Amino acid sequence: MNREWITTQELTGLPGMPGTMQGVRFKAKADGWESRQRAGRGGGREYAFEALPIETQAALLKAGAPKAAPTPSRPAASRGPVDRESLWESFERRPQGIKDEAARRLQALLAVERLVEKGTGRSRAVDEIAKAFGESRATLYRWAKATKGCDQSDWLAALVPGYVGRTSKAEFDPAAQEFFKAQFLREEAPSVSTCYQWMLEAAAEHGWSIPSQRTVTRWANEIPAVVRTLKRQGEHAVMAMYPSQRRTVADLHAMNWINGDGYQHNVFVKFPDGTIGRPKTWFWQDIYSRRFVGHRTDRTEHSDMIRLALGDVIEKHGIPEHVTIDNTRAAANKWLTAGVKTRYRFKIKEEDPIGLIPQMGMKLHWTSVHKGKGHGQAKPVERAFGVGGLGEYVDKHPKFAGAYTGPNVLAKPENYASTAIEFDVFVQVLGACIDSWNARQGRRTEICAGELSFDTAFRESYERNAHLIRRATDAQRRMWMLTAESVRVQRDATVALTLGAGPNGRNRYACDALIEHVGRQVVVRFDPDSLHESVHLYQPDGRYIGEAECQLAAGFGDTSAGREWRRQNTQRLKAAKQAAAAELRMSAIEAAEYMPVPDPDPEEAQPKTNVVRGAWTQKRVAGSDVVPDRDEDVADKYNFDDLMQRNFQTWRKEQV
Repeated sequence: MNREWITTQELTGLPGMPGTMQGVRFKAKADGWESRQRAGRGGGREYAFEALPIETQAALLKAGAPKAAPTPSRPAASRGPVDRESLWESFERRPQGIKDEAARRLQALLAVERLVEKGTGRSRAVDEIAKAFGESRATLYRWAKATKGCDQSDWLAALVPGYVGRTSKAEFDPAAQEFFKAQFLREEAPSVSTCYQWMLEAAAEHGWSIPSQRTVTRWANEIPAVVRTLKRQGEHAVMAMYPSQRRTVADLHAMNWINGDGYQHNVFVKFPDGTIGRPKTWFWQDIYSRRFVGHRTDRTEHSDMIRLALGDVIEKHGIPEHVTIDNTRAAANKWLTAGVKTRYRFKIKEEDPIGLIPQMGMKLHWTSVHKGKGHGQAKPVERAFGVGGLGEYVDKHPKFAGAYTGPNVLAKPENYASTAIEFDVFVQVLGACIDSWNARQGRRTEICAGELSFDTAFRESYERNAHLIRRATDAQRRMWMLTAESVRVQRDATVALTLGAGPNGRNRYACDALIEHVGRQVVVRFDPDSLHESVHLYQPDGRYIGEAECQLAAGFGDTSAGREWRRQNTQRLKAAKQAAAAELRMSAIEAAEYMPVPDPDPEEAQPKTNVVRGAWTQKRVAGSDVVPDRDEDVADKYNFDDLMQRNFQTWRKEQV
């Protein structure tokens, strides 16, 4: 008890005290208790603690003493013969009920010490405190013995009850335990009761001793939670048990880092070709402000949709420094990500062109993948698709009533598939919903701080850091606005697109600059909707070659087309001659005059050889009467036609 003076009201009804305030005042006056006038509100008298009866003091100590000793939980140094560290470690491992009992025991011992300090004999103090706490004298002496050798600051830990609970265990055959764990810790995650039934069947066969199902359940729960989760739910579930990493975006600014992902809407939409399905939208989100900065919608998620959505972002807001996407086939396509070292999608070829993202100077970051599954938490855009997210704004819009499909096949609304929304209407409503999503105030993000909207956070940062954001040039704009295809240049300096193959064959495109690239791979960027217009040509490393025109097939008797073709060839030939004349300013004869004329040594002028000219004499032809003429040239004497005529005449004479 910390106070030295007790009021009349506090003493009323305590052991050794009357049940009324008036009775307390009479007793105090009769026994001559030391008192004083109360200074607080209400006045009255208050009495000294030492003047009260012993049993009353014991009751006051029990009611007013603190439940725990005001000592540090981990003392810095030892002042007793016991190991204080192990003593307090054992105290911390005990449940709260055991700790509360230790605090009650400490309260009783401190009350005894207080009475002894006020002059009461220890034996009398122990008797009165034992009565107040409902314990025996022997119990208090046993508690006091437990604190022997300990500093008073360590009494709380020393007074922890030594009860350890049940120590006897039911008989459980080790083979049965292993059988149960082998069944319980499976990926199929069977229940405890099912595994117990299987164990009963095996125990009957092998004579195992097994406890009750309740005991086995308690034993199964003692298996470490990490082990149970790993074996029954997998590695991803174990990773979810540990704290997730938190990242700050305070060091970024608007359009410094974007991330993207696709979302399939739970709405039936009627596409322009008459088919009905659920559209999918690719979203690009600014990581700093969490604002959606670009999107494109189509029937499925494909590379063109992602590329055009990125083009919208660059055209409107500028070129970001960093981009984060996942490693799906649509997002990690070659035309966006080829050339990135950590890209593990599709077959990598040397002739593949560099993707749009590395060509634009953006650093690409992949979300982590573990055991074939992505880590969606690495992309903030994933949080916008959860409960209460963008799906609530778009999929359940009033204009889409009757077209909502529900989040899964088990949660279909009553009006499921009662209507389908026109694609143009869906795109229009989607744009309005995204604007509303970005403009909503009081966003609880790091930057918005529960006050700003995504739009406001983005605009303020964008205006402050406009000088740090790069803008796209016309050459860069062609890179994302057109579809790319890698083809080989033919011998006639033309390229053909397989995408544009029609009844008259593949579309061919010609450009004079392609002459230097015959037989090589080039990248053709084109508009899929305008295949008969010009295309743009690039080298595989991204260098621009030029613009190529579509070569349309002309009619067989179209003389005007042939005349135009000859005129173009004449111009090309004339230009080639002019280029050659400009390139060669010195003729071959003029160049030969610069060559030194050697002055050979007479002895060395005629090289030695072992070849000897043959001596030819006139000889008869074997088996023939033909005699060569006098000294005519051999080629003339032995003319083939003349020789055949002579042989024919000789043969006729012999026949006659």
